[in-house]
Amino acid sequence: MAAPLTATAPRRSRWRRAAAALLLAAVAAVHLGVSQRLAAGLDAARSAGALPPPIEVSFVRELQPAAPPSPPAASRPRRQPRAAAAPPPAVAASAVADAVAQAASDAAGAAAPDTDAQREPDLQQAVTEAAPAGEARADPVQTDMAHAAQPDVPPAAEAAASDAAASAFEWPPSTRLQYTLSGWYRGEVYGQAEVQWRRDGERYQVLLEVSVGPSFAPLLSRRMVSDGELTADGLRPRRYDEVTQVGLGPPRQRTLRLDTDPVQLADGRTAPAMAGMQDTASQFVQLTWLFTLQPERLRAGQVVEFPLALPRRLERWRYEVVGDDRVDTPVGGVAAVHVRPSRETPSRSGRDLHAEVWIAPTLQYLPVRIHIRQDAETYVDLLLSGLPQQAAR
Repeated sequence: MAAPLTATAPRRSRWRRAAAALLLAAVAAVHLGVSQRLAAGLDAARSAGALPPPIEVSFVRELQPAAPPSPPAASRPRRQPRAAAAPPPAVAASAVADAVAQAASDAAGAAAPDTDAQREPDLQQAVTEAAPAGEARADPVQTDMAHAAQPDVPPAAEAAASDAAASAFEWPPSTRLQYTLSGWYRGEVYGQAEVQWRRDGERYQVLLEVSVGPSFAPLLSRRMVSDGELTADGLRPRRYDEVTQVGLGPPRQRTLRLDTDPVQLADGRTAPAMAGMQDTASQFVQLTWLFTLQPERLRAGQVVEFPLALPRRLERWRYEVVGDDRVDTPVGGVAAVHVRPSRETPSRSGRDLHAEVWIAPTLQYLPVRIHIRQDAETYVDLLLSGLPQQAAR
């Protein structure tokens, strides 16, 4: 009985090895098939003129956290102070009388019941009285007169100063950010995503790729490409392409032509072009440009607004700054500012994707987290998986 058992064991081992080899071959074939199908779809789209040629770039170094870059100094015309003439005695006496009357009114108000409308001036008075005794306080009459004596800067000069600051802005080198993906779509989903910012002279491309499922055989993949030019007003998209593939099915493509007026939407309809419009992919880099140039816009409560070209329509989109936050990533905690679509932003349930972003000033105002939501039951969350990679300048 021992001899037959001994002879069977090697045969079973050989069958297991053969089965494992067949499984690996099948997985490799699926992976190769998916890759070839996606590549064939992209090549076919490019050959038909549907996708612009990619900007070739090599990422050679990691971006290390550092203090936020200083905004470029604008040649802002300054108001030239003029010597204010001394007020006539009658004006000075009137000012003193008004001050005394105001003090009496404040004293009477202090005796009245405390109301919300009265607390604010009381707070201002407390701050004024808390100033050091030796510190000179500005005379409100002289201050107002001195301010009135300074001519306002003409709007044309203000615009020229803003243009000078924008022209001095130095666009970051080509950058790649990689994310881990988690979310919910009829159950928990996992995957990976990547954002690439590429530039060549005055031309740019923003690539956003999202893949759900294992990297070697994704269940769903979407590639979004914004192609356009760099201007003093930030990005000016010329076209936006979106290629989606589900499983082994053929890729589906939608294209927006944004370099025409009217704009050509993905479903064939048109819409009047709007100044400053962005697309689904370019909006993240446009926010980076804006906050680098105007970091004061990152204060809680600030609102950023620009036209957003969606596949089926073009509408104004509003983002509000929620405030400071901390994002825990595999490379450590990163200080960030949370920005999300305003409640006033148009929404059509089941059709629009709303993206919240967490922007990191210490990483050149790049997004370290992106939360994309379609509705309460469909969303993905992208979390930075490593330090951004950049090309040599």
